Amino acid sequence: MPFFMWFIVAGIFASAFMTIKSMKEERQIDESFIEDEGKVYIERIEEERKKRAITEEAN
Repeated sequence: MPFFMWFIVAGIFASAFMTIKSMKEERQIDESFIEDEGKVYIERIEEERKKRAITEEAN
């Protein structure tokens, strides 16, 4: 096998490693974003429930 082929094979493995690494990082970022958005949604629901409870008490 020619010498330069080893560099090509090493480059393929390095590229695969970096792809997998970046996919994991993106997944973690996406999960944290989804979690934060979920918290905001739950807070809005709780605020709406409080407003409804206050208006029901007034009636």
